[in-house]
Amino acid sequence: MHPSRRTTILSAALLATAAMTPRTEARAADGPVGPCGHRRPVNVPGAEFQRVSCHNDLTTSALAGTPYTDTADWAGLTAQGTRNPSGVPGLQIDGYFPDSSHLNTDHGWNHDAQFVIRLPDYWNGKLVVTGAPGVRKQYSLDTLISDWVLAQGYAFASTDKGNSSPDFYTDGQHPGDAVAEWNRRTTQLTLAAKAVVAQHYGHTARRTYMTGISNGGYLTRWQLENCPELYDGGVDWEGALWRPDGPNLFTFLPTAVARQLGQATDEDMYAVGFARGSEFLWPYHEKVYWGLTQKIYRAEFDPGYDSNCPGASAGSTAEEILAPCPSDAAYDYTARPGAVHDAVARVSLTGRIGKPMITLHGTLDALLPIGAQSDVYARMVADQGRSALHRYYRIEGGTHVDSLYDTHPDKLRPILPCYRAAFTAMTSWVERHEEPPASRTVTRPASSGDLVNTCSLD
Repeated sequence: MHPSRRTTILSAALLATAAMTPRTEARAADGPVGPCGHRRPVNVPGAEFQRVSCHNDLTTSALAGTPYTDTADWAGLTAQGTRNPSGVPGLQIDGYFPDSSHLNTDHGWNHDAQFVIRLPDYWNGKLVVTGAPGVRKQYSLDTLISDWVLAQGYAFASTDKGNSSPDFYTDGQHPGDAVAEWNRRTTQLTLAAKAVVAQHYGHTARRTYMTGISNGGYLTRWQLENCPELYDGGVDWEGALWRPDGPNLFTFLPTAVARQLGQATDEDMYAVGFARGSEFLWPYHEKVYWGLTQKIYRAEFDPGYDSNCPGASAGSTAEEILAPCPSDAAYDYTARPGAVHDAVARVSLTGRIGKPMITLHGTLDALLPIGAQSDVYARMVADQGRSALHRYYRIEGGTHVDSLYDTHPDKLRPILPCYRAAFTAMTSWVERHEEPPASRTVTRPASSGDLVNTCSLD
């Protein structure tokens, strides 16, 4: 089916309940009420429940410690010293779409498919949509993206992707269902957010941009490949790459687990894509990322490999959750049954983007190694004949989370300021036809300067 027809059908299905009014709870935010109370009533199409609140400031400087964000959700994603704007009055809508899973406990709702939509009083006529990185929830982009775009006047919408937490793989009936839902929920939120801004401001958004980090970068790629008519452009920050024949997480993470268990060498790591020079980051990733990521995604796509680990839950303690499954050290994706490859194929990328997109990826990413991920995706885009719609910036010294810069300021650089420069370049490309700098490696400045808040793509 042609992508535009598929999206038309999906749009109709998702908005079939638009005439139904979701259960609504309206309340003033903690503290003084902002000037947005005079606006028209808003109803999120297709939502089962929504809570509308008015705020003098929609940024995390004001919302931290209130029910309107979750500091645990965005903890550890930014470097110390990151400067974020504040003082953006407007309306916030928290709620959820109908869903049968209950992994997201925010607000005591115990209901998945949660979203947050923020509508600044001073709107620039544009909308930014995103989805949670990793297996975090809808507030995880509040410090990385929401604060900054709200201050520029963008409306903002974010989804929990329909499932979250290390137990995300328990959602769905078939292998790959949980990840497939991520894409459907992102499309659903985009359509609903477009309708909400039209209700609230009295006219439709002039531009809609898709963006995200890690799994949110994957969402950006998938949306611009499969539903490009919904967006004007996007910025993909270190998106995960899924391909049925590889590379994907299962072609390099088992080697990382094997090294963690003393069964693989540094040369084995280099052979599957980990960058030389990233070795100083490996001990941290052994403790936090490799074992957990491999076991929960393998449980999502290949539950028959080891049904006892992780089993019905990734664990009840931090130690259990982060521990690797010993069997994953020997996991050989190429030898797994065709049904496993078919499950991965359901959510795979092609590189056939339909709108302008900028990709950024750190050269020292030790979770999604650049050589096995975005380097490959850039070639996929080129192979599809879409290079004219794509720019790719390899950020020298960047790694998967900016907070690691605080521990290694002599070796790393935060990617966030480069992301902001890329987002600005992307909107200029779309709106004013100003070509961004050519794809390149953005070198780490020889002088320290303010790497936390400044970056030039030139």
